[in-house]
Amino acid sequence: MDVTEIPPVGVGPHPEPWPDDSRLDPELLAGGDRRNVVDRYRYWTVEAIVADLDTRRHPFHVAVENWDHDLNIGTVVRNANAFGAAAVHIVGRRRWNRRGAMVTDRYQHVVHHAEVEDLMAWAAAEGLPLVGIDNLPGSVPLEDTHLPKSCVLVFGQEGTGLSDTVRTAVGMVCSIAQYGSTRSINAGVASGIAMHAWVRLHAGPPPGRVVSQITEPD
Repeated sequence: MDVTEIPPVGVGPHPEPWPDDSRLDPELLAGGDRRNVVDRYRYWTVEAIVADLDTRRHPFHVAVENWDHDLNIGTVVRNANAFGAAAVHIVGRRRWNRRGAMVTDRYQHVVHHAEVEDLMAWAAAEGLPLVGIDNLPGSVPLEDTHLPKSCVLVFGQEGTGLSDTVRTAVGMVCSIAQYGSTRSINAGVASGIAMHAWVRLHAGPPPGRVVSQITEPD
C-alpha cells in the first residue's frame, strides 16, 4: 500500500442521532475523534476517560528524578499511562518536556515533589515502599524479584542514575539484565521494563483482552 493510501487514525463524525451518553464530547461526535486512544474511549471527553481510568488504576506509583530537565520523563509518563500506574511523581524541577508523553499526561496523574525528602515523606504517609531501579553494586535482578504490589518504582536522572539521597532512601534496588556493551539503558526504556515486570506479577488481562487457552500437544 502506498503511504498516501494509509487511512487516518481514529474515526470520523458519529452518525446521527447521537447516543444519549454524558461521557461523550459533542465536538468529537460532530467532527470525529482522531486521538490516540483505545476504541472504548472514542468520542469520550478527557474528564470521562480519566474518571474511568481512576476506577482501575494499579496500586503502584512511578517516581523519576528531574534535576537537569531529563528528556525521558515524557516517555516515563507515557509508559505509566500504558501500564495503568496510579500516578507519576516528578522529583526536582517542575518543568519537563511533554513531547515524549504524546498527550498521555492528560489522562495520567502527575505529581510534583520539590525534593527527594518530600517524596519520601509522602510515600511513608501512604505506607508505600520505595523500590529503586538502577544497575548499582548490590542491586538484585529485577527478573528474580517479587515486586511489592503497592510500591513506588523510582528512576534516576538519565546518565547519572539514582541520586545518593534516593539510594539511601529506597528499601531495595533492582537491576535490569543487560547483555551488550553499554553500561546502562535509557531511563524511559527502563521504566517500561520495570512496569511490565510489575504487571506480569500482579495484573490480570487488560479490558477487552481475550485470554486464549494454550493446550499441550499430544
